[in-house]
Amino acid sequence: MATCSTLNCCFNPLQNPIKTLPSKQDSIIFFFKNKNKNKGFSSSSFSTSSKSKFVLISNKKLPSSRIFCKTISTDTTVNTTNYEFTDGVSEIELRLYLKGREVEDSRDVFVEADGTSLIIKLKSSGLVTTLLETNHLYDKIKPAETIWYIDEDQLVINLKKYDPELKWPDIMETWESLTVGVVPILKGSSLYIVGESTEINQKVAKELAVGLGYTPLNTSELLEAYGKQSIDSWVIAEGGDSVAEAEGVILESLSSHVRAVVATLGGQHGAASKDDKWRHLYSGFTIWLSQSDTDDEDSAKEEARLQIKDGSKAYTNADVVVKLGGWDPNLSQTVAQACLSAIKRLILSDKKLPESLYQVRMPR
Repeated sequence: MATCSTLNCCFNPLQNPIKTLPSKQDSIIFFFKNKNKNKGFSSSSFSTSSKSKFVLISNKKLPSSRIFCKTISTDTTVNTTNYEFTDGVSEIELRLYLKGREVEDSRDVFVEADGTSLIIKLKSSGLVTTLLETNHLYDKIKPAETIWYIDEDQLVINLKKYDPELKWPDIMETWESLTVGVVPILKGSSLYIVGESTEINQKVAKELAVGLGYTPLNTSELLEAYGKQSIDSWVIAEGGDSVAEAEGVILESLSSHVRAVVATLGGQHGAASKDDKWRHLYSGFTIWLSQSDTDDEDSAKEEARLQIKDGSKAYTNADVVVKLGGWDPNLSQTVAQACLSAIKRLILSDKKLPESLYQVRMPR
């Protein structure tokens, strides 16, 4: 995984870095719904470096939204093309190297832009080549205002940003661009990872902390250091409620922290599994990593809806829910990427959310 310094170098728009598109991409489909406005669902996809697809749903519920995700295997091939990317005030510029391809007529260049997708093809010597294809740009664009032209050996594409205030680290939403782009919009807000598995919570939290440059914190380790015994021994000696109570105290002490990713204890002994222990979790953005036995996106959507409607699990208090179809530690970064993408969309849907969390952290 790239370090933070490498990421800063790669995505500094002032330096016009030259990047290479990955030879293979995968798609992540988002289904976003604002319950208050009742506008229905919209979908888009983004590239990842692993072979997984995530399906997410969100329904607006004050003070924040909830987003759900389901993993499915997928694989899509895309040609490798060198490009330069620059983020301007209200538009972005993409320069693709033509590599000696001769363009005889303007009609030999095909640019198809949508709100969240972009396809660029070039006809040369009778052959049509895809220079770039992504189903998920870093954010939405205004497709009607897309222009392009040839500048010597480069094809220049200018895209108008839908949100001129949002800085784009790259043209596409990837792990690298998200770890750079999400940090400023978080405004120091911490992330809390909850769910049934302590192991999954810890691994994904670690990926997030390293990617964002945040402090990694682990309540399981803090509990064992405090109690001078393992969690299992603690449960046997004093019961699960005692462990949950102690973790609640730790979460209270962590609630004033900023720029941290906190992996909480999984299962019924964890504080996050109990509704009355959520007060201090509201000081940051909460992400529920929920394992699922469903095999398709419709089933995952229905499962998520039923869980929220039922409300019997305290985890349904989370801002973001990521449904996992099985678990592979090697895919922890892929899951972390889905978490960041969901958090980004959540904040962009209401940019005042980080400030509202600041009010929760303030001592009363």
